[in-house]
Amino acid sequence: MDQQPPSHPTACLALADGTLFYGRGFGATGDTVAELCFNTAMTGYQEIMTDPSYAGQVVTFTFPHIGNTGVTPEDDETAEPVAEGMVVKWDPTEPSNWRSADTLSNWLASRGRIAIGGVDTRRLTRAIRQQGAPHVALSHDPDGNFDTAALVAKARAFSGLEGLDLAKDVTCAQSYRWDEMRWAWPEGYSRQENPKHKVVAVDFGAKRNILRCLASAGCDVTVLPATATAQEVLAHKPDGVFLSNGPGDPAATGTYAVPMIKDVLDAEIPVFGICLGHQMLALALGATTVKMNHGHHGANHPVKDNETGKVEITSMNHGFAVDSQTLPEGVEETHVSLFDGSNCGIRIANRPVFSVQHHPEASPGPQDSFYLFEKFASYMAEQA
Repeated sequence: MDQQPPSHPTACLALADGTLFYGRGFGATGDTVAELCFNTAMTGYQEIMTDPSYAGQVVTFTFPHIGNTGVTPEDDETAEPVAEGMVVKWDPTEPSNWRSADTLSNWLASRGRIAIGGVDTRRLTRAIRQQGAPHVALSHDPDGNFDTAALVAKARAFSGLEGLDLAKDVTCAQSYRWDEMRWAWPEGYSRQENPKHKVVAVDFGAKRNILRCLASAGCDVTVLPATATAQEVLAHKPDGVFLSNGPGDPAATGTYAVPMIKDVLDAEIPVFGICLGHQMLALALGATTVKMNHGHHGANHPVKDNETGKVEITSMNHGFAVDSQTLPEGVEETHVSLFDGSNCGIRIANRPVFSVQHHPEASPGPQDSFYLFEKFASYMAEQA
């Protein structure tokens, strides 16, 4: 059953099964087609919208008050929003925060991203959980003119994320250096002036805060595009290699990334991966990945460290997962999700090579998982 349209709706969300949600549009006007996911985080909407891992997706926010702190350039995870659009319960209010530089609606409009408010996000989220992440078309028209049949047809025509390599779309165009460290009161962002470890970060869609965490852990970071070869990576003579987060199907990105990772592993230097980088490492070691029903997206995900027994409160953002049943001999499962038991971490036994599915840089715990960056740094120190 379709949602009862409000008076004078200016936005429409059409699901591929024909279900329609009406609301009030804000941000840019026009249409967009994507996969729909939901995120349970109570804060960080700007970081979520600019996280390259959300390429090809419209995000439903389960927390109703989105936009009330405005936006600030300091919180961008990349230069422009990457998520295709957003769905929220309440219309954004005027921002109330001393760091705010603009309203969410203006920010989205200037960057060509569509949003819809006034939607029953609880009902929508329940549908995603039960039926899987649907393909959708989102339209914003201030005059309220919607060709719903055409929107449903667009949603049905969307190819989906399986088999789709999106890392090439969000990676950097050329290599660059990074030395900015994590934000701290009162100075804000400072520079790493005394790095101890030389790291090459392969950018499959890297978040800026991951690079900041590497710098804060004492790393001199050089970022290379996703398509970099092992020869290009190792030419920098790194003490360690980092494999970043990113969007899309890991198996598709793996066609060019897996051979690079295998050759880097042969160099026997420390390797650390996060999110898509974790999946890429698993594929290079001989495991497989699977598409999840609705994925993990949020900042309240409990993950158990199998080695210590500790439970970490983590940030997650992934629609694919490593199939732990396919991990080869010599590769250990280090972390598991306490929500569904899915794989959240691996390491090679007796080697400084490890990765996690969750995002330690997002600090929802608030810093339960930051030790992973320090662990990477300690491995490089031991190899020095």
